[in-house]
Amino acid sequence: MSRELQLRIVSAIVMIVLVLSATWLGGLAFKAVAAAIGLLIYYEWSTITRLAEGSLRANAFGWLSMALISLNMLFGQAELTVPLFAGLVITSAIPSLLRRVSWWQPGGLFYAGLSAISLSAIRGEDSLGFIAMLFVFVVVWATDILAYFVGRAIGGPKLAPRISPGKTWSGAIGGTVSGVAGGLLVAMAHFQDVGIWVVLVALALSIASQIGDLFESFIKRRFGVKDSSKLIPGHGGVMDRVDGLVFACFAAFFLAIGSSAGSANAVVSMGAFLFGL
Repeated sequence: MSRELQLRIVSAIVMIVLVLSATWLGGLAFKAVAAAIGLLIYYEWSTITRLAEGSLRANAFGWLSMALISLNMLFGQAELTVPLFAGLVITSAIPSLLRRVSWWQPGGLFYAGLSAISLSAIRGEDSLGFIAMLFVFVVVWATDILAYFVGRAIGGPKLAPRISPGKTWSGAIGGTVSGVAGGLLVAMAHFQDVGIWVVLVALALSIASQIGDLFESFIKRRFGVKDSSKLIPGHGGVMDRVDGLVFACFAAFFLAIGSSAGSANAVVSMGAFLFGL
């Protein structure tokens, strides 16, 4: 076994143990992990897109915004998180509307801030949030792993050759089937009755995770970088590891918001929404 492979395995084990332990504990522990992921994503995004070179002041505002979002998540009032986030993103977008700052600036704040917020919202404060977070993890991981192996085994037409030449339609379909199956297994392990709603949610999250993977590939290709950073030994950067996860969380978050807006009843928790309870 090469030293590089050993490093990848050790890093993967450490990350899995850390994330699953925080998911089990919930509360402040998971919020801290979610906030750290958001901050690290913003660091990598700002580095890749060279935001400081474009506008040091705008990049400083981005860091201040991420700090405020993280502090409110950890110690503030939950009901203020989304309004605070929305206000900061809109404020960040004003210079871009005036063509003084690149749109990569508010885009980075939106991507990084919503990554932290959506992760924290899915885990929530109750025991159902733990199952919901496991559900999302398994859908994303099963999609990613099987998409790779099915794509290598079957090959065929490319999914998006200009963005990610290695991805195929066969891999995307295989990954989606696997992601839905994995999500169903998690749901059936905890609930007696699992309806079509869970299948549809798992399908949406699996597709979203693959779009997230392509989106990050697009950014790296656009700016000519191989890895988002070197923060994780043997694995590259945080964005490289959570690209599919954050888009799946985005999908769950916006589906819940849309459901609340379209009905008289507000979503009680993200876990209840994902499992149709």
